[in-house]
Amino acid sequence: MNPQRIVVERSFDAPHTEADMMLVSGRMRPCLEAYQVTWKRTVVSADRKRVVCEYEAPDTETVRRIQHEAGAQFDRIWVGSVIE
Repeated sequence: MNPQRIVVERSFDAPHTEADMMLVSGRMRPCLEAYQVTWKRTVVSADRKRVVCEYEAPDTETVRRIQHEAGAQFDRIWVGSVIE
């Protein structure tokens, strides 16, 4: 199966700091490797209360499993297409 682009949307009540992001990233790294998922990019809103992450993965369920195992908060996970 070809990998898909998976988008994860996150929102926070308080601004998300660089330290917050690094903590979650550290917990997620082994999970990404174990499931052969590739992080592509993260976009953070100017107020740092919204984050959108893009991954390359076999399906949304794999990315959802990684989020749960890493203890990463998320609102939605969906398949998308990149238009550049």
